[in-house]
Amino acid sequence: MPETSNIISFRGGKLQQQLARNFRRRKTGQITALDIDGPTLRIAQAEVRGEHAVVSRVLTAPLEISTEDRPDPELLGKAVRKALDAARVRPGAVVMGVPRAQVILRTLSLPASDNLGELASMVHLQIGKDLPFRKDDAVIDFRVRPQAQVAPPPPIESASPEQQPTVPKLEVLVAVAQLEVVNFYKGVASAAGVKLTGLGLHSYANARCVQACGIAQGPEPVALVSLRPGEVIVDVISEGSLVFSRGATVSPDKHESEAPAEPPVAPPPADAPPAPEPFNFVDAVTIEVVRSLHSYNGMEPANVVAKVVVTGATGQEEAIVEALQKRLASPVSLLDVAACLKLSGSDRDKASGAMSSVGLALGMGDPNGLPFDFLHPKRPPVQRDMRRIRVLVGAAAAVLVVFGVIGLRSHMINKRLLVQKQVQSELTAAQKMQPLYRQVRGQYAAIDEWVKEGDNWLDHYIYLSGVLPGPEEIYVTSLSVSGGGTIRLAVQAKSGEILARLDKQLRAAGYEVKPQAITPGSDKHGYDFRSSVELIIPAKMKIDVSKSKPPGRPADDASLDGVKPTARVRRGNSDVFVAGAGQ
Repeated sequence: MPETSNIISFRGGKLQQQLARNFRRRKTGQITALDIDGPTLRIAQAEVRGEHAVVSRVLTAPLEISTEDRPDPELLGKAVRKALDAARVRPGAVVMGVPRAQVILRTLSLPASDNLGELASMVHLQIGKDLPFRKDDAVIDFRVRPQAQVAPPPPIESASPEQQPTVPKLEVLVAVAQLEVVNFYKGVASAAGVKLTGLGLHSYANARCVQACGIAQGPEPVALVSLRPGEVIVDVISEGSLVFSRGATVSPDKHESEAPAEPPVAPPPADAPPAPEPFNFVDAVTIEVVRSLHSYNGMEPANVVAKVVVTGATGQEEAIVEALQKRLASPVSLLDVAACLKLSGSDRDKASGAMSSVGLALGMGDPNGLPFDFLHPKRPPVQRDMRRIRVLVGAAAAVLVVFGVIGLRSHMINKRLLVQKQVQSELTAAQKMQPLYRQVRGQYAAIDEWVKEGDNWLDHYIYLSGVLPGPEEIYVTSLSVSGGGTIRLAVQAKSGEILARLDKQLRAAGYEVKPQAITPGSDKHGYDFRSSVELIIPAKMKIDVSKSKPPGRPADDASLDGVKPTARVRRGNSDVFVAGAGQ
């Protein structure tokens, strides 16, 4: 990378701030890391204190299941649950790791960018070309190596394109796991009844543990040889960051298959091939370590491994250290994880084989979280077609408006139909009452006309009740008013002299009388004479009903029993009937 004065620290740049924001750190009181190491479950618990985590407990528990072949996640999860219960561990936030053999690691050199979304897009575009499976079946995460980030130098106007300053680059370590692998660990956690909050990488967990031990702090690379059942992993760490990782299977199966089933009875012929040598675990591991270091030196010839440390729980670690000291020029030593982490008691004996679980617990408690987290990988931003989005939003708005109008129209129609139904019921009820309304309307019109003319015919009725003789002599059978203002009376009397006296009484009361003929007309009560009288009201006549004193009714009056006598006051085509007109 060319030298320039515009060099800014990667750890303090914008990209580092974005990475810190995007890493998902869990603020939990206790972190439990689970590592399925063959038939053994290795458990490391750490407590978050301030900005970092401190290992508080390391233990192991046997798994009651065969892990030679990849077991069913449901069965493995139940076995993990039994192991946790047997170890009396109640995990809260759980983190697990993916072995190196199930992850593809690639180092990419990409143009420097302060935008994490752009960097993620470049990573996904570049790594997608090299995957042996579909990109949709991959979970991709990456980490930018902590090196100097160089700002782009200003272009030179007079220089040719070939003479322009080169664009600075970033080295990005990319880890790819198949979606099937991630789902497998999710299924194991679900069957075990634990909450999986992180899924890291074993190799980076080993690097984090080495960093906690105070090794590989400087720029000189340090190689870590991790021994697991049937597997050896070589990780090269520089400045606390993983720069190289290679895993290899170390198993005697191949050698055993080539060996004869039983010793031959007779010596082999002279031209027979030599018998295969018995499998030697130490030699096989040594060969794989030397191959891995040669591969690293081929990639980084300028950065020679300065130190090699060995760790594991196979029991062959010291023998492998002696074998590597004979083959390598770099110093080789055995890493005492328990002494580095200041563990005591039973935790010391179990720390050497629990580097991955210890590193996962420490990494989960870091301020930036796990460098690789396959549960929450860093993804490129979703590319949005704004034109299409606007069209869809407009179409959705139009559909909403149409449905809104239809809904409003239906609501208004239903409301009007309800009003129509109510009015229709009122109209039906009014039609049933129409004859009565017509009668009342006619009577009201007649009374209103009487009031307008100024003649109160009811007052005349009351006045006549005081003028006429008592009921022992006469009673009125009908009373009507003609259109010309003439009052007609039909009376029934006991004698003709009473009818003759009636004429004089009416004239004395102020009426103009037109007597009619007197005719015999007996009734069952003994009133044998009948007559009709027409009374004309003079224009200047004034009556005072307060002075009218009608005679009292006899004690044996039964006129109000049964059918009540009525007086009919007729005006034009309308009649007004007055109840109790028995006088």
